Amino acid sequence: MPYEQIAAVDLGSNSFHLEVGRLVYSQIYPLDTLKETVRLASGLTPDKLLDTASQTRALAALSRFGERLRGFQPGSVRAVATNTLRVARNAAAFLPKAEQALGFPIEIIAGREEARLIYLGVAHALPPTRDRRLVVDIGGGSTELIIGKKIEPMLMDSLYMGCVSYSLRFFPDGRVDAKRLIKAELSAAREVQRFAQAYRQLGWSEAVASSGTARAIADLLEMNRLNPGGGDGITRAGLEKLRSLLIRAGSMENLGLSGLRGERAPVLAGGFAILSAIFAELGIERMIYSEGALRLGVLYDLLGRFHRRDMRDTTVRRFMRRYHIDVSQAARVKAMALACFAQLADGCDPQVHEYGMRLLTWASSLHEIGISISHGDFHKHGAYITRCADMPGFSKTEQERLSALILGQRGKLEKLKKFLPDGDFCWVLVFCLRLAALLYRSRDNLSVAPDVRVSLQGGEYAGRTKASQTARTKSSGDKNGTEGEYGVFSLSFPASWLAANPLSASALADEAAIWQRVGFGWTIKRRSAARGRT
Repeated sequence: MPYEQIAAVDLGSNSFHLEVGRLVYSQIYPLDTLKETVRLASGLTPDKLLDTASQTRALAALSRFGERLRGFQPGSVRAVATNTLRVARNAAAFLPKAEQALGFPIEIIAGREEARLIYLGVAHALPPTRDRRLVVDIGGGSTELIIGKKIEPMLMDSLYMGCVSYSLRFFPDGRVDAKRLIKAELSAAREVQRFAQAYRQLGWSEAVASSGTARAIADLLEMNRLNPGGGDGITRAGLEKLRSLLIRAGSMENLGLSGLRGERAPVLAGGFAILSAIFAELGIERMIYSEGALRLGVLYDLLGRFHRRDMRDTTVRRFMRRYHIDVSQAARVKAMALACFAQLADGCDPQVHEYGMRLLTWASSLHEIGISISHGDFHKHGAYITRCADMPGFSKTEQERLSALILGQRGKLEKLKKFLPDGDFCWVLVFCLRLAALLYRSRDNLSVAPDVRVSLQGGEYAGRTKASQTARTKSSGDKNGTEGEYGVFSLSFPASWLAANPLSASALADEAAIWQRVGFGWTIKRRSAARGRT
């Protein structure tokens, strides 16, 4: 086991959570938890921008989390952000500040990936069963519905409604009356109706609620004996009683019931309306509450990566089958691309090296995923699929990087400028994938596999220090030599191979102009077979 302790950070739309766990074989034992009520979703302006106040609250909370995480190794912490940062138009500008405050990278995850992790957390927090479970998680900005069996989700959806967003939309001044509540419930019901039939058709034996809204409502029902017979959990009859009391009180603050926490009261009306609609649309009579949620799921997913049970690898294999990828061609391109990257990343930061190898492995495996749609523009279709599809285990940033690599495997490179900043190490990965795809264009094992030697001279790539502001590499008598603002890729081939493969040699020469237009030099050298030198 690489670490004794691991940690998960959940940047929710209502609250931020930190959970630290101790690893004992394949089990996680909670050691410490922190919670900060940030209400990030309340800071979204009508044009979907995070306001200054919400950013300030978030950064302050993350700084406190960062203090707790001092001394943790980079690979032992995983931080995920959910709905508000998914939709905020200025999330890209906010994220670097957030990562600096926390001290660790932050992943923005898609709705269904959030649902998968929530189910994983719930499944590990409850006794095992062979029956299917329905899990409902009402967050600050989104609501996740999942049906799963054991620890595997079977049906997952993320709905764009949450306790913060609904409270602001339907109860902006905190007042609750029958008209407002009905309006909120009908709005939530319309969202749930789109998925209700599929969930009822699959069915479940036990319904489970997780996260803060469910816990707050369960506490109110249990502590005030609103459930039939004073039972526990959340019941339809108990919700009806709470609904009548809420309308009579006119607001959560005036409810006067035991168990209502002050920080939860301002957003509970919206969460109650959503939960009430879910009960009605799915025909639920009773739900139990689970302490397991997103952050516990993140911990167990991280644990799976340590044991080589990375969901991202599983997703790539499933996509290869679904899109009928030529496995042999993918293996050839992957082997060549990884061999080139190993040369370019020699001596670089170990974490950059490892992550680059993983990303390049996935991209090589899926580089022809778009061929099932169109042979001519398969790289464009492949880029669209990997950017927009639900890919369990992958963050949005990882999908965007994967998409950029697949898009960049052929054609002009200027199109990548809007996806990959200058100095991003993914330009090195693009080079490796592009070169491998070019060399295996004939789709065979090559009668004589080229002994390619590559290097990058200059540039702040692969964790190395930039040698100079502008790298300059002379052609050494080869007409393919060029200068590059961001560094120069140098390729060396046996002279005999270049002579025997004129089509490949011509394509390699054409690459010089393509790379130069994005600021990279490109030079090809011929090695003498006898001397093994240029």
